Amino acid sequence: MPVNHRSTRRPQTAGLSPLTDRVLFIDGEAIILDKPAGLPVDPPRDGSLSLENHLSSLTFGFERWPVAVHRLDRDTSGCLLLARNPKSAKRFTEAFEGREVAKTYLAVLAGVPDAASGTIDMALLKTSTAETGWRMGPGEAGKKGAKAAITHWELLAARDGRALIRFTPETGRTHQLRAHALHGLGIGILGDPIYHGDAPDPRWTGGMLLHARSLSLPRPNKPPVAAVAPVPASFAEAGFADAEALDAGQ
Repeated sequence: MPVNHRSTRRPQTAGLSPLTDRVLFIDGEAIILDKPAGLPVDPPRDGSLSLENHLSSLTFGFERWPVAVHRLDRDTSGCLLLARNPKSAKRFTEAFEGREVAKTYLAVLAGVPDAASGTIDMALLKTSTAETGWRMGPGEAGKKGAKAAITHWELLAARDGRALIRFTPETGRTHQLRAHALHGLGIGILGDPIYHGDAPDPRWTGGMLLHARSLSLPRPNKPPVAAVAPVPASFAEAGFADAEALDAGQ
């Protein structure tokens, strides 16, 4: 089911900036939205604003509100797929479950990997402690609670002790790229408040630099639902003003 299928239909808050100018793709079945970092997809427990507060501004003449088909973490920006009717929501959800959706992400790491590319095949297991709360860590494949997770990665550039990485996930586990960066590459994503290891970059005071760059979902007898999200300005602030050119060139 789409992630916000239990929506309480929260109204748009007065004065809230609409997201209509962040629509990257739209037709009768789908919307791909360039979600800004800091906006949660699901309503937080504290009642603060989320994507649901914007849905009434994203109907574009339809009676139904669109629904998100998958999640992006609060601090992750970029391509988020919304379904505009129940039939497409079901089909898109099945496409995600069947690994038919192609996605790429860009991230800045707080260090530089030794290799230029590779594949991280590391099952992930959710753990929780009173001190740190819950997070995803390495798990043993086949063991209870551990879920298979595979991420391909490429080094696009390295500057000033940081790396611009393209991630291409095969699976879509919770916090997969963040956990794979730390536990698979040994380097956390710059600005990640959880998966930063013992040595977060003290020079960086901005948010987490993880961006859902592209999304493509095939459809029978129709063009794919597809979009590429522009790279946020925060990547330039971290030393990668040419991130889009680097991504397009490789």
